[in-house]
Amino acid sequence: MNDQLQETRNFIQDLSDQLYIYISKISPAGFDWIIHMIVKLAILIALFLLVDFILKPIINFVFRFFHDEKKYPIIKSIYESRVSNSVAHYIALAFVASIQTFIFPSSAIPKTNTFIIRSINLGVVLIFAGMLYRSLTAFRNYFSIKQDFYKIMALNAISETMKILGIFIFSIVGICVIFGIKGTTIVGSLGAITAVLVLVFRDTILGFVTGIHVATSKNMKVGDWIGIPKYNLEGTIEDITLLTTRIQSFDKTVSTIPTYDLMSTEVKNLQVMSESNTRRIKKSIIFNIKSFKFLDDEMFNKLLEINLLKEYLLRKKDELDEQRSNLSHAEKMINGKQLTNIGTFRKYAYEYLRNNKNIDQSETVLVRQMEITSQGLPLEIYCFTNDSKWEHFEQIQSDIFDHLLVASKEFDLEVMQVNIKI
Repeated sequence: MNDQLQETRNFIQDLSDQLYIYISKISPAGFDWIIHMIVKLAILIALFLLVDFILKPIINFVFRFFHDEKKYPIIKSIYESRVSNSVAHYIALAFVASIQTFIFPSSAIPKTNTFIIRSINLGVVLIFAGMLYRSLTAFRNYFSIKQDFYKIMALNAISETMKILGIFIFSIVGICVIFGIKGTTIVGSLGAITAVLVLVFRDTILGFVTGIHVATSKNMKVGDWIGIPKYNLEGTIEDITLLTTRIQSFDKTVSTIPTYDLMSTEVKNLQVMSESNTRRIKKSIIFNIKSFKFLDDEMFNKLLEINLLKEYLLRKKDELDEQRSNLSHAEKMINGKQLTNIGTFRKYAYEYLRNNKNIDQSETVLVRQMEITSQGLPLEIYCFTNDSKWEHFEQIQSDIFDHLLVASKEFDLEVMQVNIKI
């Protein structure tokens, strides 16, 4: 075995010597080392590509046996991120590095050997960087299989930050390898421009912090329905990256905002509402205060015919009659408690909501007076529909207010409207 190996080495050495002599003859005077360097590098690259071309199908073929992502999620993630390709690159480069001393005599032209060694070292740096980047992708693919959206978000922030910092670090290492200088020399000189680097990577740092914050707090994730009042924006999160977040609105337009705004700006997460299948109605009807009045007997008897109010009116009538029997000047309506048309309408609106099958009765139901404005008295309807789909919600809300706006006429109430002169 040793004899065969020695014969192979001698054969390669003879070919190398003949190639060296031939290139030296055809090279211009003084430029022979450049031609030697180019030829040697070309041969090494060709060998690298050949070995890499052979190894990649073999390694990927082995990984295909573990295609079931449920049984082998980690191996499946590694295969999809092509970490196996980086392994093939590394083995091929190691093979080239081990035989490069046989291609040309090491003592013939030292300049070429120094250049080749540095080129191989640079290749190691690049392959190692690619393997790290693909490993980060593998982690993301693994958690994508697990459908762990919050961990995916954290990994996105970490991986994007590491990629940007990795480019910076590996660039320094690459420069050190190419020019044969110490890394501490370059790193030491960066102290003077630290403030500049912080300014350059400001958005990166903020995006990283935001990604970790969002992932750990679990306030939102990709696919959530959110609203951002600052941008008058409402839609579904499509993607959260280190620097930008992409949101698709319901009109199918896509908006992009800085990721750090998710932490520094008010964000309403409406996904909980969607998942609970409820959606809030919070809307007011403004009434003219001049239309408010006490209920006289005629109005009382008229409203007594409304089924939703009959029990309430009869109970209130007994209470009021008992109270007024002990009052002097009971004939004056202002003395003692009296029913008003606005108060009775408020009770009617409440009972109407309580008997509406489209309103979630387990949630808060309110009909309340708001602060009086120059336009009149707002009467706010506050409740939750039992269907969160946008088109259904709007239909339910419209039906409710259609009914209440028309029903208010039965109470002699005047709804305010502003006339705009053009």
